[in-house]
Amino acid sequence: MNDSESSYISAVRDLYLQLPVTANRFTRSDRLMARNLLERRIPIPLLRDAFLLGAARRLARNPKAPPLEPVRSLHYFIPIIEEIQRNPLPPLYVQYLELKVRQALRTNRT
Repeated sequence: MNDSESSYISAVRDLYLQLPVTANRFTRSDRLMARNLLERRIPIPLLRDAFLLGAARRLARNPKAPPLEPVRSLHYFIPIIEEIQRNPLPPLYVQYLELKVRQALRTNRT
């Protein structure tokens, strides 16, 4: 593994593990998927947007609905990555998603 590949996988792992909706682990399968995303030339900012959108969607569920299990695999985000490749998110919407996810992180810590 070269330095750029290692840096990319580390960036994916860090973004993934920061999300309030994921299990706190990054498995061998996740590393292989991250390598696949690198080979597909998926930019880190697009991945970040997909992670935010996926997390925000889960966090926006009806609070009366049964709780969801944590996301256990990077594979969960693949359809969202493909969705954003087809229809990039507007920058102001990404800022809104960041705010929602940050609020959820603060709420979960208290």
